[in-house]
Amino acid sequence: MADLSAIKEHMDVIGADGVHLGTVDKVEGDRIKLTRADSGSHADHHHYISAGLVAEVEGDKVRLSANAANAALLEEEEGGGAIADKRD
Repeated sequence: MADLSAIKEHMDVIGADGVHLGTVDKVEGDRIKLTRADSGSHADHHHYISAGLVAEVEGDKVRLSANAANAALLEEEEGGGAIADKRD
């Protein structure tokens, strides 16, 4: 896992494929909290990415080990539940 202390506010979060997934709001525990603007149809709250998906921090980017489409399926709600499992 990458050094989470190197992750700063407003860094771009990109998939292994280079596609933008989100923007860092901050690191909370072992998860990256994304800005609300990157939460798609859930713009009223934040989504999270597990730090276990971070491959490296390079410059102003957090690169994930999964491509952006797959990483989006692994985004979490505040309580830790997967967004993909949420039923509306």
